[in-house]
Formats: sequence, C-alpha cells, structure tokens
Amino acid sequence: MAETARRAENRYGNRPTMKDVAARAGVGLKTVSRVVNGEPGVTPDTERRVQEAIDALGFRRNDSARVLRKGSTASIGLVLEDLADPFYGPLSRAVEEVARAHGALLINGSSAEDPDREQELALALCARRVDGLVVIPAGDDHRYLEPEIKAGVATVFVDRPAGRIDADAVLSDSFGGARAGVAHLIGHGHRRIGFIGDMPRIHTAVERLRGYRAAMEDAGIPVEDSWMSLGVTDPERVRRAAEKMLSGPSPVTAVFAGNNRVTVTVVRVLAEHGRRIALVGFDDFELADLLQPGVTVVAQDAAALGRTAAERLFRQLDGSLVTPERIELPTRLITRGSGELPPAD
Repeated sequence: MAETARRAENRYGNRPTMKDVAARAGVGLKTVSRVVNGEPGVTPDTERRVQEAIDALGFRRNDSARVLRKGSTASIGLVLEDLADPFYGPLSRAVEEVARAHGALLINGSSAEDPDREQELALALCARRVDGLVVIPAGDDHRYLEPEIKAGVATVFVDRPAGRIDADAVLSDSFGGARAGVAHLIGHGHRRIGFIGDMPRIHTAVERLRGYRAAMEDAGIPVEDSWMSLGVTDPERVRRAAEKMLSGPSPVTAVFAGNNRVTVTVVRVLAEHGRRIALVGFDDFELADLLQPGVTVVAQDAAALGRTAAERLFRQLDGSLVTPERIELPTRLITRGSGELPPAD
C-alpha cells in the first residue's frame, strides 16, 4: 500500500513552487523570481544554479492571477479538436459536470486539428497551473507533456491515444463500429461499398478504414482503390470523393462515411443527384432521424467518453491510479432506413 502511494505521488505529485526551487538552489525567493522573470541583478553562477534547480524539478511559472483554493487552481484544461463540431458538445459538457462535482472549473480551447496549436494550447494551460488536462489530440507526438506529467499535471487523452508517451486513453471502438456498419451494408446485398474518411494521420480515421477493410475481407469482397478516400473533411473534398465514387461504369451502391461531417456532405450530394444510395455514417448527428430516409449511423457515446475521461483524471489527482490504461467504449448501430436500402442494380 505504501509503495503504491509513493508511486502515485511520483507520477501525480504536487506542482513544484518557487520555494522548492529556492531551497534546491540554496538562494532566496527573490533571486528565483528574478531568474524566472528575466530580471537583472543575478550573477551568472547563481542564475545557472537556479536554472538547474528549475530543470530538475520541472518547475513552471504560474501565469494565473486567480487562485481558487489553497495550493491549487482547482481547474482543469480541455483541449478539443474543433469547438464547432457537434460531437464535442456533449463530451465537453460531461467533462464540465464531473469537474464541477469536484469543485473545479473547466477551461477549454480548440486545436483546430493543428498539432502545433495543440501543443501551444496545452502548455499554455499548464503555465496557468491547471491541475489536469483532458486532450483530444491533433498530433502524434506528446513527449512535450512529459515534464508536465512528472510535475504533477494529471493527463487523460480522449477519442485518440497519446503518441510516444504512456498515458491514459479513453476511446470508442472505431474499428468494431466501422466493421459492424459495413457488415450491415453487406448484409443488405451491397458489394461495391465506398469509404470516405478523415485524414490518414488521425487514429480514428485509420481504425475506421481498418474496420471497413475487415468487413469486406470477412465477406470475401475485393476492395478497389477507387472506393476509398481519406483526407480533410472539408465539404468540397468530400463532395469530389463522393461524386467520383458515384460515377463511372461501375459506381458504388453504398457509402460508409467516416464521421458526422462527412456524412452530412454525402447526404447533400445524394439529395442533389436524386440518387437512392445506401448510406451508413459513423457518429450520430442532429436531425438524422428526420431525413427521408433517416440516416443509419454507428453511434458513439460522446458524453460517456467525456465523463469516463474526467472521472479517471480526478482519480489520478487523488492518487488512486498509478498505471495508465486504455479504455475502449462500445458503439451501437442505429438503423433508420438509409443503411437498409438495397442495391439499385
């Protein structure tokens, strides 16, 4: 029990303060303040000792002017991919509700799918002394967070795992969900099924493409390269991909859309062309049940993702978790009509 507590303290210990730096370097608090803030009046040797203490302790300057409870800011940061994406609304709300139950505030921001912006935002939140971070990663290298985690910032990744570090991750079963969605189309007689997904560097896009391929392989259906398209979810790119799949001498008879933004664009393309093409989308979206036909989707529970991640974050903070884990939540197929259309030919 004592060993577990020590390990938890090492991983999620208290953030080092200027007082800690001063004690390690053998100088006064004012000297540390001068070094941290780049002020004159410190000898090179003293500055070197203070900087070595800062590096050894993983000290980060506190940029937050507001302290909400003694010794802690009582706040957590949430780094989202895109604040405009409706998928992140219930996820963010769930994180906020858990934070509120623990007496903490939530500060969030969007990376806009830019790894550099993700890093900048995450480190800015750490500089403001958040107690923990919930991150939907845009990048695939999160070693920049290692000093923050060692300094006591609890960290959980959501929707996609961290890259090149060992950290908690709460994910949906993208592979299994896509496999089930494509198998559903195959079960309704389709053999020429297109897949339109997100950028290939994104974990969920890769997993959903893998699920698509697995379902096709299970059914003994060879996949043509022209049936697959990964890239940005910009409507124009998705539109071009869909129109290409729907044209030619042997067009697809069904489409599996890799996320809600792709699905919405494909719905528009099909409506404009007056084509009754079978469609299954990954992620539910507003009004999907009111379209004619309603859109069949593989739904993931965004609120459960956020709630599970936040609860795990606070368990880190109270020292009850030591070993990082990967938690995968199930998806479910919701049939509404579009995925049950038979092939037109």
